[in-house]
Amino acid sequence: MAFLKVGLGNDIQIAVRGGRVLLRPYLTSDYMLWAQLRARSREHLRPWEPVWPHDDLTRTSFRRRVRHYQREARDDAGYAFGVFNEHGRELYGGLTLTNVRRGVTQAASLGYWLGLPFVGRGFMTDAVRTAVHYAFDELRLHRIEAASMPSNTGSINVLQRVGFVREGLARRYLKINGVWQDHVLFALLAEDIARGTGDE
Repeated sequence: MAFLKVGLGNDIQIAVRGGRVLLRPYLTSDYMLWAQLRARSREHLRPWEPVWPHDDLTRTSFRRRVRHYQREARDDAGYAFGVFNEHGRELYGGLTLTNVRRGVTQAASLGYWLGLPFVGRGFMTDAVRTAVHYAFDELRLHRIEAASMPSNTGSINVLQRVGFVREGLARRYLKINGVWQDHVLFALLAEDIARGTGDE
């Protein structure tokens, strides 16, 4: 895994190379790749995501999204990455480390989505494993949390392959596709990686 610095206007952000993926911050020039993959994957993603705003796939909305991600990274509040192929030219999906808490907590929440054409090929497992190392090694976090609906076996399998430990059930935790849904809660600690629990 390698950490690469890339320029985003006045900002320097980190791109992270995994085994078969490259995680890098979105650029406004990624709009067409992003919008086409999201549109093509809409029905696949609908059961697992909040209801999309009516203008979600517009260029204006994407620019707002990128500015928000850049602001969060500057403030050390969150980090958003496109999940690209190793050359950075094909978009597979997206991954976020949000709600970064410092002080005595040193934790963040992990979220991700994968475009329909790339499901079942190991790309998201590689992306999550890469993000975990970035979070622990570069961001110096201690804990990464994730939540999945009990019926989302694909997402649960990704988390378990990387070493996340199930910690419980949060009732009606997130409003997904217009309905408050229960979620299984998972977490991975920096010492889990040191003990070899993760990265199997």
